[in-house]
Amino acid sequence: MADNKNLQGMRVAILATDGVEHVELREPRKALDAAGATTTLFAPKAGQIISMNHMDKADNFDVDSTLEQADASEFDAVLLPGGALNADTLRVHPRAQQFVRDMDEAGKPLAVICHAPWLLVSAGLVRGRTLTGYHTIQDDIRNAGGKWQDAEVVRDKNWVTSRQPSDLPAFNRVLIELFAEHRETMAERTRRVA
Repeated sequence: MADNKNLQGMRVAILATDGVEHVELREPRKALDAAGATTTLFAPKAGQIISMNHMDKADNFDVDSTLEQADASEFDAVLLPGGALNADTLRVHPRAQQFVRDMDEAGKPLAVICHAPWLLVSAGLVRGRTLTGYHTIQDDIRNAGGKWQDAEVVRDKNWVTSRQPSDLPAFNRVLIELFAEHRETMAERTRRVA
Protein backbone atom coordinates (compact mmCIF):
# COMPACT_ATOMS: atom_id res chain seq x y z
CA MET A 1 0.00 0.00 0.00
CA ALA A 2 1.22 3.51 -0.79
CA ASP A 3 2.70 5.62 1.97
CA ASN A 4 0.11 8.38 1.73
CA LYS A 5 1.96 10.56 4.24
CA ASN A 6 5.06 11.05 2.11
CA LEU A 7 4.93 13.07 -1.07
CA GLN A 8 8.37 14.55 -0.39
CA GLY A 9 9.84 15.91 -3.62
CA MET A 10 6.63 15.56 -5.61
CA ARG A 11 5.85 18.62 -7.74
CA VAL A 12 2.17 19.48 -8.11
CA ALA A 13 0.85 22.13 -10.48
CA ILE A 14 -2.37 23.93 -9.51
CA LEU A 15 -4.28 25.66 -12.31
CA ALA A 16 -6.71 28.38 -11.22
CA THR A 17 -7.87 31.91 -11.91
CA ASP A 18 -10.25 34.54 -10.55
CA GLY A 19 -13.43 32.99 -9.16
CA VAL A 20 -11.77 29.84 -7.84
CA GLU A 21 -13.69 28.29 -4.95
CA HIS A 22 -11.60 29.28 -1.91
CA VAL A 23 -11.73 26.03 0.08
CA GLU A 24 -11.23 23.90 -3.04
CA LEU A 25 -7.85 25.54 -3.55
CA ARG A 26 -6.83 26.11 0.07
CA GLU A 27 -7.68 22.72 1.60
CA PRO A 28 -6.20 20.35 -1.02
CA ARG A 29 -3.10 22.56 -1.24
CA LYS A 30 -2.75 22.44 2.55
CA ALA A 31 -3.07 18.62 2.46
CA LEU A 32 -0.44 18.36 -0.29
CA ASP A 33 1.95 20.68 1.52
CA ALA A 34 1.49 18.71 4.76
CA ALA A 35 2.33 15.50 2.88
CA GLY A 36 5.59 17.05 1.63
CA ALA A 37 4.65 17.98 -1.93
CA THR A 38 5.76 21.23 -3.54
CA THR A 39 2.82 23.10 -5.07
CA THR A 40 2.94 25.80 -7.75
CA LEU A 41 -0.09 27.95 -8.53
CA PHE A 42 -0.41 28.82 -12.23
CA ALA A 43 -2.92 31.38 -13.51
CA PRO A 44 -3.49 33.20 -16.80
CA LYS A 45 -2.12 36.42 -15.27
CA ALA A 46 0.64 37.25 -12.78
CA GLY A 47 -0.04 38.76 -9.37
CA GLN A 48 -3.02 37.49 -7.44
CA ILE A 49 -6.28 35.72 -8.13
CA ILE A 50 -9.55 36.36 -6.31
CA SER A 51 -11.22 33.40 -4.62
CA MET A 52 -14.88 32.96 -3.78
CA ASN A 53 -17.02 31.33 -1.12
CA HIS A 54 -19.67 30.24 -3.62
CA MET A 55 -21.08 33.67 -4.67
CA ASP A 56 -19.18 35.88 -2.21
CA LYS A 57 -15.62 37.19 -2.53
CA ALA A 58 -13.32 35.41 -0.10
CA ASP A 59 -9.62 36.20 -0.35
CA ASN A 60 -6.70 36.45 -2.77
CA PHE A 61 -4.07 33.86 -3.61
CA ASP A 62 -0.60 34.78 -4.84
CA VAL A 63 0.15 33.39 -8.29
CA ASP A 64 3.52 31.62 -8.54
CA SER A 65 3.73 31.67 -12.33
CA THR A 66 1.61 32.24 -15.42
CA LEU A 67 0.05 29.50 -17.51
CA GLU A 68 2.27 30.50 -20.42
CA GLN A 69 5.25 29.34 -18.34
CA ALA A 70 3.68 26.03 -17.27
CA ASP A 71 5.53 22.96 -18.54
CA ALA A 72 3.90 19.60 -17.80
CA SER A 73 7.24 17.79 -18.00
CA GLU A 74 8.34 19.63 -14.84
CA PHE A 75 5.43 18.34 -12.73
CA ASP A 76 4.33 15.02 -11.28
CA ALA A 77 0.61 15.77 -10.81
CA VAL A 78 -2.01 18.49 -11.23
CA LEU A 79 -4.78 19.86 -9.01
CA LEU A 80 -7.77 21.59 -10.61
CA PRO A 81 -9.91 23.36 -7.99
CA GLY A 82 -13.44 24.38 -8.93
CA GLY A 83 -15.64 27.40 -8.81
CA ALA A 84 -17.89 28.12 -11.78
CA LEU A 85 -16.17 31.37 -12.85
CA ASN A 86 -12.71 29.87 -12.51
CA ALA A 87 -13.57 26.71 -14.41
CA ASP A 88 -15.47 28.52 -17.16
CA THR A 89 -12.47 30.78 -17.81
CA LEU A 90 -9.84 28.02 -17.74
CA ARG A 91 -11.80 25.62 -19.95
CA VAL A 92 -11.24 27.84 -23.02
CA HIS A 93 -7.61 28.72 -22.24
CA PRO A 94 -5.40 26.91 -24.83
CA ARG A 95 -2.40 26.55 -22.47
CA ALA A 96 -4.59 25.09 -19.71
CA GLN A 97 -6.08 22.60 -22.18
CA GLN A 98 -2.65 21.58 -23.46
CA PHE A 99 -1.24 21.27 -19.95
CA VAL A 100 -3.92 18.79 -18.82
CA ARG A 101 -3.64 16.86 -22.10
CA ASP A 102 0.12 16.55 -21.62
CA MET A 103 -0.27 15.46 -17.99
CA ASP A 104 -2.91 12.88 -18.86
CA GLU A 105 -0.98 11.54 -21.84
CA ALA A 106 2.02 10.98 -19.54
CA GLY A 107 -0.23 9.07 -17.12
CA LYS A 108 0.31 11.62 -14.36
CA PRO A 109 -2.41 12.04 -11.72
CA LEU A 110 -5.14 14.66 -12.08
CA ALA A 111 -7.19 15.72 -9.03
CA VAL A 112 -10.30 17.62 -10.13
CA ILE A 113 -13.22 18.99 -8.11
CA CYS A 114 -16.55 20.76 -8.59
CA HIS A 115 -16.81 22.61 -11.95
CA ALA A 116 -13.16 21.92 -12.87
CA PRO A 117 -14.02 18.88 -15.06
CA TRP A 118 -15.11 21.49 -17.63
CA LEU A 119 -11.42 21.86 -18.52
CA LEU A 120 -11.18 18.10 -19.13
CA VAL A 121 -14.30 18.28 -21.31
CA SER A 122 -12.91 21.17 -23.40
CA ALA A 123 -9.51 19.45 -23.65
CA GLY A 124 -11.20 16.39 -25.19
CA LEU A 125 -10.22 14.00 -22.40
CA VAL A 126 -13.57 12.83 -20.97
CA ARG A 127 -14.73 10.27 -23.57
CA GLY A 128 -14.78 6.80 -22.01
CA ARG A 129 -13.86 8.03 -18.51
CA THR A 130 -15.90 7.78 -15.31
CA LEU A 131 -15.94 10.87 -13.12
CA THR A 132 -17.97 13.15 -10.94
CA GLY A 133 -18.25 16.90 -10.56
CA TYR A 134 -20.75 19.48 -9.47
CA HIS A 135 -24.24 18.21 -10.33
CA THR A 136 -24.92 21.06 -12.79
CA ILE A 137 -22.16 19.89 -15.16
CA GLN A 138 -23.26 16.26 -15.44
CA ASP A 139 -24.84 16.85 -18.86
CA ASP A 140 -21.58 18.39 -20.13
CA ILE A 141 -19.67 15.30 -18.99
CA ARG A 142 -22.19 12.90 -20.53
CA ASN A 143 -22.37 14.89 -23.79
CA ALA A 144 -18.57 14.67 -24.02
CA GLY A 145 -18.75 10.86 -23.78
CA GLY A 146 -17.98 10.47 -20.10
CA LYS A 147 -19.90 8.63 -17.43
CA TRP A 148 -20.96 10.92 -14.54
CA GLN A 149 -21.51 9.43 -11.08
CA ASP A 150 -23.13 11.10 -8.10
CA ALA A 151 -20.46 10.19 -5.54
CA GLU A 152 -18.25 12.21 -3.22
CA VAL A 153 -15.14 10.82 -4.91
CA VAL A 154 -14.63 8.85 -8.13
CA ARG A 155 -11.30 7.37 -9.07
CA ASP A 156 -10.67 6.31 -12.69
CA LYS A 157 -7.11 5.31 -13.56
CA ASN A 158 -4.96 8.42 -13.02
CA TRP A 159 -7.90 10.70 -12.17
CA VAL A 160 -9.65 11.49 -8.91
CA THR A 161 -12.74 13.69 -9.13
CA SER A 162 -15.11 15.08 -6.53
CA ARG A 163 -18.36 17.07 -6.46
CA GLN A 164 -18.20 20.01 -4.06
CA PRO A 165 -16.66 21.55 -0.91
CA SER A 166 -18.50 19.19 1.47
CA ASP A 167 -16.63 16.29 -0.21
CA LEU A 168 -13.18 17.78 0.51
CA PRO A 169 -12.18 15.38 3.34
CA ALA A 170 -12.73 12.35 1.07
CA PHE A 171 -11.24 14.13 -1.96
CA ASN A 172 -8.09 15.11 -0.07
CA ARG A 173 -7.63 11.58 1.29
CA VAL A 174 -7.97 9.94 -2.13
CA LEU A 175 -5.86 12.51 -3.98
CA ILE A 176 -3.01 11.98 -1.49
CA GLU A 177 -3.34 8.19 -1.95
CA LEU A 178 -3.35 8.49 -5.76
CA PHE A 179 -0.38 10.87 -5.81
CA ALA A 180 1.58 8.63 -3.40
CA GLU A 181 0.88 5.54 -5.55
CA HIS A 182 2.08 7.43 -8.62
CA ARG A 183 5.23 8.53 -6.77
CA GLU A 184 5.98 4.93 -5.76
CA THR A 185 5.39 3.69 -9.32
CA MET A 186 7.77 6.31 -10.72
CA ALA A 187 10.40 5.49 -8.07
CA GLU A 188 10.11 1.79 -8.94
CA ARG A 189 10.58 2.53 -12.66
CA THR A 190 13.64 4.62 -11.86
CA ARG A 191 15.13 1.78 -9.77
CA ARG A 192 14.57 -0.70 -12.63
CA VAL A 193 16.29 1.58 -15.15
CA ALA A 194 19.26 2.27 -12.84
